[in-house]
Amino acid sequence: MMKTPRASFSRTILALAISVSIFGCEFTSAPAANVLRVVPTSDLESIDPIFSTAVVSRDYAYMIYDTLFGMDSSGRISPQMVQTYDVSSDKKTWTFTLRDGLEFHDGKPVTTEDVIASLIRWSKKDVMGLRLFSFVERIESVNTKTFRMKLSAPYGLVLDSLGKPSSYVPFIMPKRIAVMPVDQQITDPTGSGPFVLKQDERKPGEKVVFVRNLKYKPRAEPASGTAGGKVVKVDRVEWLIIRDAQTQANALAAGQIDMIESLPFEMYPIFKKDPNIQLIETNPLGNSFMLRFNHLQPPFNNVKVRQAAMAAMNQLAFLQTQVGIPALYRTCFSIYPCGTSYANDKGMDFIAKPDMNHARQLLRESGYDGAPVVLLQQTDQATLNRLPAVAKQLLEQAGFKVQMQPMNFQTLFSRRARKDGWNIYVSFLSVSSINPVSNMYLAASGYPTAQVGWPSDPLLEKLRDDFALAQTDADRKTLAEKIQARAMEIGVYVPLGEYVVKVAARKNITGFVTGFFTVYWNVEKR
Repeated sequence: MMKTPRASFSRTILALAISVSIFGCEFTSAPAANVLRVVPTSDLESIDPIFSTAVVSRDYAYMIYDTLFGMDSSGRISPQMVQTYDVSSDKKTWTFTLRDGLEFHDGKPVTTEDVIASLIRWSKKDVMGLRLFSFVERIESVNTKTFRMKLSAPYGLVLDSLGKPSSYVPFIMPKRIAVMPVDQQITDPTGSGPFVLKQDERKPGEKVVFVRNLKYKPRAEPASGTAGGKVVKVDRVEWLIIRDAQTQANALAAGQIDMIESLPFEMYPIFKKDPNIQLIETNPLGNSFMLRFNHLQPPFNNVKVRQAAMAAMNQLAFLQTQVGIPALYRTCFSIYPCGTSYANDKGMDFIAKPDMNHARQLLRESGYDGAPVVLLQQTDQATLNRLPAVAKQLLEQAGFKVQMQPMNFQTLFSRRARKDGWNIYVSFLSVSSINPVSNMYLAASGYPTAQVGWPSDPLLEKLRDDFALAQTDADRKTLAEKIQARAMEIGVYVPLGEYVVKVAARKNITGFVTGFFTVYWNVEKR
């Protein structure tokens, strides 16, 4: 029976009026077809992706910014904002030309002045940017669409640096924003990417809203990883901050949200059986857990103490406790992701063959005085919250005294930035660990340029320089092995195994892009 216009209008008004509120977040039912409602990995605390390494800041930045190059799901670097590029015969001069139609959200065209300012700001914070710019003699604008980079020596990772997919990413901002000092957070989210942040609708701790950038011109190639055409197929993406795992699950099962970006491990068996839910692996490479030492403070300023702690660690104990589902974890005795080109087992005996007796012996030889070590525990990250308890138990078995201090993720983020007041924390590494230059935790330049923990080792830094300058894959693989052996010898950090996080989504959500984390272009809500 055909509905009258009046009846249709009444139903529309009724639909607009219906909403469900969960912990302060509103789930309005209309127009649901064009709105993607997602529980992200965490709340968005910082909108400056060069200030924060938080993955949610990186994910937000991929929504609103674009990059010169991207990395596809196979690890290949492809042009993104760049149309063409050329390298001189001596491999010391690189020339890049931007593609047509690049425009910031405020309507102003993207120019090479914006690009240069953005790269300079990024290079002051990112380990890969620091390394690249240590070989840059000058970077200059040829015209509004073409810029040139002149190097002091042939550098093998120019494109890898400009196309790196994880923290810190060389996102392109307007020059007026990019000239901000790198130690000050930017507050203006103007980018040129496929989405626009709705600042007026953002509610910290509750909701972050993005709308489709109608002026964005995607590339013609299929989307893959952070490369290819970023075609937006929804009008809005709403990130809804729901901290409780059971509340997330209830909202997804009821259709009040469309996706949980990082499904808590304990929810995996439940949704695997739900006919209305699909479990998507957007990151087949997975992530790796790791334990990081504070190299500046006793007792872990002593290499033998670090080695004692390493000998006590047991990957399987961490993985079984935190993940618990064999299909979602794997041991990996390499600092590079297992299955990738640089993965190897050099220097990994401490990790691959845990030995508590050896750990106790090393601790006795180290002169450890029994002072408690402070272990930071983040309690609000479902993928990490059980790991510190495992570390505490194993360290105590080896003879350490451990003081575990629980806190939320943002507090831990602030605490670990201080030189003192902590000794260990547990975190994870993503695609950035794919090579020894992009892996920020391998930087051993000391305080303040190395990543928090601040190891200092001139030999490791020299090896990383050699890797960056190497011109052949064979040379890079040899150097990657040497770097791993040295990193384990001095105890930069402890790899704790790999895991995979699934995206849980309603079955009417399609078009997920395979890569290294969840992105929202190409995603469609039927």
